[in-house]
Amino acid sequence: MNKVQSLVNVEELVRFREGVQAFLDKRIDAERFQSMRLQQGVYGQRQEGVNMVRVKIPGGRCNASQLARIGDVLEKYSRHDKAHITTRQDIQIHHVPLEYTPAVLEELAEVGLTTREACNNTVRNVTACPLAGVCPREHVDITAYADRAVRHFLRHPLTQHLPRKFKISFSACERDCAQGMMHDLGVVATRRDGKQGFKILAGGGLGHKPRHAITVEEFIEEGELLASMEAIITLHNRYSDRKKRAKSRIKFLVDRFGPEGFVEKYREELARTRTALADAEPVTAQWHPPRNADGCDNPGAPRRPLAQKQAGLYAFPVSVPIGDLTAPQLRGIARLMEREGLAEIRTTQDQNLLLLNVPETRLDDIRAALKAIGLGEPVTGDNVVACPGTSTCRLGITASKAIGAKLHGGSHDLRIRASGCHNGCAQPETGDIGIYGEGKRRHGKLIPHYQMYIGGDGRADGGLAIKGPSIPAARIEAAIARLQDTYDRERINGESFFQWSHRHDAAYFKSLLADLAEVAPEDVPSVLYDHGDEDAFKVVQFGGGECAGAAQETVAANFAEAANERNYRNAFLLQRKYDESLECAREVGRLVGQSLLFLAGQEAGDDLKEIAARLTEALSGRRELGEQLAGFAATLDRLAERFDDKRYADLNQAMDQWTTLAAAVCQDIDQQLDLSASLPEVALAAEGEADKKKAEVVDLTAYGCPLHYIKARNTLRNYQEGAVIHFLFSAGEPADQASSSLKNDGHEILAVEEDGDAVRVSVRKAG
Repeated sequence: MNKVQSLVNVEELVRFREGVQAFLDKRIDAERFQSMRLQQGVYGQRQEGVNMVRVKIPGGRCNASQLARIGDVLEKYSRHDKAHITTRQDIQIHHVPLEYTPAVLEELAEVGLTTREACNNTVRNVTACPLAGVCPREHVDITAYADRAVRHFLRHPLTQHLPRKFKISFSACERDCAQGMMHDLGVVATRRDGKQGFKILAGGGLGHKPRHAITVEEFIEEGELLASMEAIITLHNRYSDRKKRAKSRIKFLVDRFGPEGFVEKYREELARTRTALADAEPVTAQWHPPRNADGCDNPGAPRRPLAQKQAGLYAFPVSVPIGDLTAPQLRGIARLMEREGLAEIRTTQDQNLLLLNVPETRLDDIRAALKAIGLGEPVTGDNVVACPGTSTCRLGITASKAIGAKLHGGSHDLRIRASGCHNGCAQPETGDIGIYGEGKRRHGKLIPHYQMYIGGDGRADGGLAIKGPSIPAARIEAAIARLQDTYDRERINGESFFQWSHRHDAAYFKSLLADLAEVAPEDVPSVLYDHGDEDAFKVVQFGGGECAGAAQETVAANFAEAANERNYRNAFLLQRKYDESLECAREVGRLVGQSLLFLAGQEAGDDLKEIAARLTEALSGRRELGEQLAGFAATLDRLAERFDDKRYADLNQAMDQWTTLAAAVCQDIDQQLDLSASLPEVALAAEGEADKKKAEVVDLTAYGCPLHYIKARNTLRNYQEGAVIHFLFSAGEPADQASSSLKNDGHEILAVEEDGDAVRVSVRKAG
């Protein structure tokens, strides 16, 4: 069983299916549904009525059955004939009608694949060096640490409503082939004074205003890795700008605090996360001395079969032009793997594939099998990466896939990276030559251009590319060819393209390409068209990207952070760190109280007693919420003077119940909010025996088997032991099955009675 199988959650897929149907039936609106859809990795396209489904491949690790299933889903549900490997090692399936997306997610889940948090303001797919576990140069198989991070942060309350997306990479040695310097957080295995641990990078990023990551930790021992990572994500969650989307990535937080100030904030947070995660599950992995080896010199996959550290075995790269694979090719590779007994294949950051553990005697057979399905190993010049651009992406400006298919890395096998807009999903700032699409007005006409980047390398000894001139799209092939020819003539003593480029500056490249950048009035007709288009170029607006989620991000984010503070509260209490635990409890009250005031249109300060007083005034119909919060504040003050375990336990139970009530009020004010994932797992407090007997009636007649039972079971979780709830089920088999299943769960069936066309089943909740 593949390790990612543990990442699947079947119940959330049931909820997603219900949500899709509710949206199609117009029972929820687009804003609420968008947040739900993005959280499950389903992203809107330029084309109306179809979606992109992004499949997470943590660390790029995939088995034969998973690859075959992606092929099956592509063929069965997509209106397109290719799946697409991304630079973040995901696999995307485009042109999927919305009504088919639940089936896609469910069929992927059957083989352990998840799309959860592949989109939205979350921790995205965690990338890693594709040679993890087989590279002679590595200190350790980084997979174990990457897997631990994936499991920890997926569905974590801290990561559900971040200010913006957050990207993480893992490298197994100091060469940093996973390119940590361009990530929000980069982890690089290293050693110091005989100890094993990691270098931690943070604040890198491409796209709008690219930034090189700063070093947050030169060395941290392996036992503290998770705490270090959580501290950095917490900084992003707490301090990054939630209002100005263009400045909400963590790289702008480094600008705001300065490198030293950022590290100081990190240190403050690390002290807290280190304590909270003191009992976290440790990672056990075998470290060993690295060996020198040839062939590990390319970001992404090697360019030729590479001898692994395991004697007699090879890592075999598979070239995938522009990252696109057909369903027959996906299934063909899967059959090849099964026939050859190969347990794993990797997706790579250069949009290719990497077969592992291939015996040297089988290399020619692998070549022959790949040729039969239209694939092969890389050849000189085909190291070209392109994002989908205007073929599907709502943000695309130019046809990056169309131009990418025409480009070539020349005799020096240069890395070419083509993006359809400045967001840079093809990572143009780290290619030997990178380009991104933009529109420029010349002589009254809008003309497609490509902004050039020259001499990038995202690894440890590299750096961001030099920003070159912007060239009309019709001339970009000529511009790239000129750069290649100039490098070939000017290089000294075999220097790399990176070394040659950085001997020059932006002014040199501007001069070198000046004639190609200039557009005279008589040139306009020859540069009006984008590659693959017959119509004059225009920038079509599709309402922007979809990473922002629901409009009420403030409230959802506050409740998610409150859930994280609740976890910390409990961890500190177990360690008898009472002051820290009490402060977490105060923070829960502040965050939830601020959410209520936000929805009530009131200013919210930071003082807990002031928040309570304002709540009492603002929520005239629910004054008790403010009064209860005032009581919590007073009790917390008393506990700070003299701690009492029993009183604190009672307080925490009451605050958890209050949080659940507050969430219900928030959702009454704004019915588009869904806060269920951030609520404590406690029952609502009974308000006397009379209220206990006023059992709620829950109508589930609209749901068939097994959804009606799952909905009933989840409803019961919101009540205390002994509470009575009346469920309405459709008569006949649905009512019989649900009653039987609830009884098997240990609940008491008090009555089964006809109620019009339905059946009322009265249930007393078990302990």
